[in-house]
Amino acid sequence: MTDISRRILLKSAATTAGFMLAAPFVSRTGFAAGSSGTLNIFAWAGYISDEMLAKFEKDTGIKPVYTPYGTNDELLNQMRASNGKGYDVIWPALDRVPNYVEFGLIQPIDEKKVLWDRALASAVKGSETLGAVVGGKRYQVPTDWGTEAIAFDKTTSPLTYGTASYGDIWKPEMVGKATVRGHSGLVGLGLWMEAQGKLPRPMRDSFKDESTMRVNYDAIMAEALARKGNIAQFWSNENEAQGAFRANGVTIGQTWDSSAAGLVKEGMPIGFVAPKEGALTWMEGVSIPIGATNLEQAYAFLNWMLTPEAGALYANHTSINTTAVGAEKFLSEASQAFFKAAYPGDALEKLWWWPVQDNWFVALRNEYQDKFLSA
Repeated sequence: MTDISRRILLKSAATTAGFMLAAPFVSRTGFAAGSSGTLNIFAWAGYISDEMLAKFEKDTGIKPVYTPYGTNDELLNQMRASNGKGYDVIWPALDRVPNYVEFGLIQPIDEKKVLWDRALASAVKGSETLGAVVGGKRYQVPTDWGTEAIAFDKTTSPLTYGTASYGDIWKPEMVGKATVRGHSGLVGLGLWMEAQGKLPRPMRDSFKDESTMRVNYDAIMAEALARKGNIAQFWSNENEAQGAFRANGVTIGQTWDSSAAGLVKEGMPIGFVAPKEGALTWMEGVSIPIGATNLEQAYAFLNWMLTPEAGALYANHTSINTTAVGAEKFLSEASQAFFKAAYPGDALEKLWWWPVQDNWFVALRNEYQDKFLSA
């Protein structure tokens, strides 16, 4: 893990459930003065709460219109179909930003309009090599980071940090009891195989070129097909992942942090923990489509998301971590408890950051995923 990646995280997981931050709350004077009008937001389902929408309108005078989507591919396909029109801000995963740049769907960020002191400096710096900067131009401002790790039923399938592994999902006793997302489930399986000495090349090398990817993924696919009976349900969005635990008899799965946190809030006996191979970790942020028509409002939203109160509203609602400096002062006890349970010990040192996923990789990744799903 690089020093930049390390500094993106907490200095001490034992003391807070978000970044270890310190900064005074910045009032609405940082927004576009006297701003008004409408902002069309296209963001992940479950990311923007009614409370956030109301707070943003109160702080800025701008009327937000929120449209949700469920997957990165859904967002990219919608943007390609509309030639980057219809929305003023979108929320792509950082490692997928180069895809949007290649297709000419998003515009460079006007960095003079961003209040950078509101964002954790290490997150801003780290995002440069994780996908936000392409060809020397920045196309995204990082607002949050989170993980995909192991969700489990505490009563029937208890796990403990240090021994919990992606391999637990694929054990013989988990036949018909597991859920994974097709493409990232293969990555988790690959990391377990790498730790067991069963992967031809390091998993991260799969993202470098097609030949290396195929060598690794052929080995992963053989293992996945042999163990496919473990999968009771595949998921592609948060609702499906949660539904697997609610209604389909699943007791273990590789899910997003927010999916598990939502089940905890419902009162289900669900735990969430980083596996010993490292939790899959992503960063996200706000990008502006090439066809955005409300640019002043878009930058007002971007800067608002980086205030401590907005960052905490987001983190408390989603259980995803904010990059807003000072947000820890407003985090709920539940958010702090979830974070501490998910990333104990040296878990933050072992996070597995998603590399940039170029279009060639995404195409091949989907090819293997489709083979896995249809087998």
